[in-house]
Amino acid sequence: MPINTRQLATVLAVALLASGLGACGTINEKLADGMGDYIPHWLGGLPADAPPRPGTAKYEELMREREKKRLEPAPAKDEAEAGNSSGTTLEPVH
Repeated sequence: MPINTRQLATVLAVALLASGLGACGTINEKLADGMGDYIPHWLGGLPADAPPRPGTAKYEELMREREKKRLEPAPAKDEAEAGNSSGTTLEPVH
């Protein structure tokens, strides 16, 4: 049974469309990672106080600062109470 040119053209068109749709998924994945940083917050982008993305220099700096804060000793209770500006203690609400 010989292959008809019409059948061959149909098979090639379907294969081309299928491979095109497969490529869209990988392209969109890569574009979405970078474009989210440039879209304003009011349009649905990242807020200004969002942490940096892993793998960047700012992320490494943030992690070093967090580690420094974690290793610092906790302030004594006397110092924490001295930070109360009113000087009075609040009664619990029942």
